Amino acid sequence: MHIGIIGLGLIGGSIAKAIKRVHVQNSYIIGYDTNSADLHSAYDEGMIDFMATDLKSGFSNCSVVFICTPVTTIKSVVAELLPYLPNDCILTDVGSTKYHIMQELEPMISTDSKRIYYVGGHPMTGSEKFGYSASSAHLFENAYYMLTPLGDTPDFILFILQKLIERMGGIPLILSATYHDYVTANISHLPHIIASSLVHLVKENDGDASYLHTLAAGGFKDLTRIASSNPDIWTSICLTNKAQIQRVFSGYLAILQNFLNCLEKDSEKELYSFFNTARLYRNTFSEGASTDLSKHYALHIDAKDEPGIIAKIATSLSDHHINIKNLSVMSDREFDVGVIKILFGTKTDLLLATEILSQHHYTLYY
Repeated sequence: MHIGIIGLGLIGGSIAKAIKRVHVQNSYIIGYDTNSADLHSAYDEGMIDFMATDLKSGFSNCSVVFICTPVTTIKSVVAELLPYLPNDCILTDVGSTKYHIMQELEPMISTDSKRIYYVGGHPMTGSEKFGYSASSAHLFENAYYMLTPLGDTPDFILFILQKLIERMGGIPLILSATYHDYVTANISHLPHIIASSLVHLVKENDGDASYLHTLAAGGFKDLTRIASSNPDIWTSICLTNKAQIQRVFSGYLAILQNFLNCLEKDSEKELYSFFNTARLYRNTFSEGASTDLSKHYALHIDAKDEPGIIAKIATSLSDHHINIKNLSVMSDREFDVGVIKILFGTKTDLLLATEILSQHHYTLYY
């Protein structure tokens, strides 16, 4: 399969590495980047097979092309690239906002001259670091990868892209572009704005002795880690998801105002409820999705606290070709004795794992 990757930064470089990790012999990757250092690094490491010098060369035989550039540049990239793509090519991006760009691209893609399939994409993973040097073959492991197809996208096109994402280690989810932007405004975009605003708060409130800066090296630093991300990308995200960010921001301001009202009234009961409700809901995040968006099946294992026990369990499952989607050691347990939690991608894997681990005399809980 010929695969094109335009933009070899954190995400584009990780896509190349993830594909090469599982398709070393039967993939041919064409890479393009305006940063010649990143382009040559990817080629020298064997992560791409051909260095395109522009968008007019190298992509004419591609089955799939990933556009891994900031959202505000996707339209111009597609416009330049379209004349050189073959029929039935799947074109996708990795942008953090979808509705705006999908609205712009639909009339460009829907022409009688050529059959191109555009599917919006957004891997829900990343790092505060950026550039090819920060990319990783395992960046997409067990990460949700959202897809926002146009309304007339055939099922077989989605199937091809879903399988490619799964081979990269990701978990594909199909959403509408509008709902995607609402979701990401809640769980990604507003949190990034808040993290950056907290950094501004400390910077503005610090004195000449820089005590706040010094003391912020602990939990505050972890809380605001994402504020170190690429400002070009986040400027683009905010401008292309303005309506949803404003909508979610209004709700957030209402929550803050309610908290200030409780504080003003010295309402111990309401303040406790504020923190406790958040604590209880936050503790459910480790359980993973409980809706049909993600078909994960959990198994809790009562295992002795001894060296090598996790490796022993994982090896037993691996010997029977059972894929573990995620594994965690539970510190705040629902079960007094259940300490290891394993997530499986299919019910078949869950049932087979139950059979195998039962034979090894582990006590299991669902």
